[in-house]
Amino acid sequence: MSEDHNWQQQTIEKLALSGLQEQKAARRWNIFFKVLMFAYLFIVLFLALGWLGGTKAGTGEHTALIEIAGVIEAGGDVNADSVISSLNDAYESKGTKGIILRINSPGGSPVQSGIIFDEIRRQKKLHPSIPVYAVVEDICASGGYYIAAAADKIYVDKASIVGSIGVLMDGYGFTEVMKKVGVERRLLTAGENKAMLDPFSPLNPKHQQLAQTMLNQIHEQFKTVVRQGRGSRLVEDNETFSGLFWSGEQSIKIGLADALGSADYVAREVIKQEEIVDYSYQDSVVDRFAKRLGASMAKSIGISKLGLELR
Repeated sequence: MSEDHNWQQQTIEKLALSGLQEQKAARRWNIFFKVLMFAYLFIVLFLALGWLGGTKAGTGEHTALIEIAGVIEAGGDVNADSVISSLNDAYESKGTKGIILRINSPGGSPVQSGIIFDEIRRQKKLHPSIPVYAVVEDICASGGYYIAAAADKIYVDKASIVGSIGVLMDGYGFTEVMKKVGVERRLLTAGENKAMLDPFSPLNPKHQQLAQTMLNQIHEQFKTVVRQGRGSRLVEDNETFSGLFWSGEQSIKIGLADALGSADYVAREVIKQEEIVDYSYQDSVVDRFAKRLGASMAKSIGISKLGLELR
């Protein structure tokens, strides 16, 4: 009986001790996560107030830099919202004496490019004393050049790729493959043009003509923008708006660019403010995570898109 009593007591003690240890561990984890959350909130607050990563408010006279690097698309690395936010910050700073758009983009959405172009032109009218210069690095093609055309002057490297003033809509046709493997396409629509450019159906001449008309309209809009931006500097011929691209050196000769020069050169020699302050929009950690998650989900479920691109 004594042995049974001792065994029960020892078991109760072990259970109690185990419970205490679990409670201590839970408290430690609870404290850890609270500290982590407070640290995150403080970092977000500091970033919002400009206490980390350098301050822009109160900076002396300087050249404002805005990066336009990557494909131009809604929700992408370069989009109208982020570029316009950067422009607003640059113009609101009393120390800004000039703005450099450092471009390294193959193009992208004509809508996003057009919104950015229009905003640059609007801001230039509101702030005529602050010049805007585009500086091309590796490539400034299509939608990238659409944006550059809004600048007062365009500077390039002699080996930069410039131009590609055109519009494209691409896709695939799988009808012959389907015939070979014996797959039948069953498509029901309400609206005779709802299945326009469906890749699993034969190409409809009417739909092809409608798409071509739309492409031509957007191309004309692009050409108008370039002519407005470049004015008499543009040496226009049959190849100018054909979708061809040129080296930076050649682009100067045909009026697509003005001179050779890097961002440092333009800040130092043209704007006369050697100090450069970067106003480029930066995604938060949460935003970057959300974008990656969204891209991964789209890839995993096979989402594809058919859209117009200035590329």
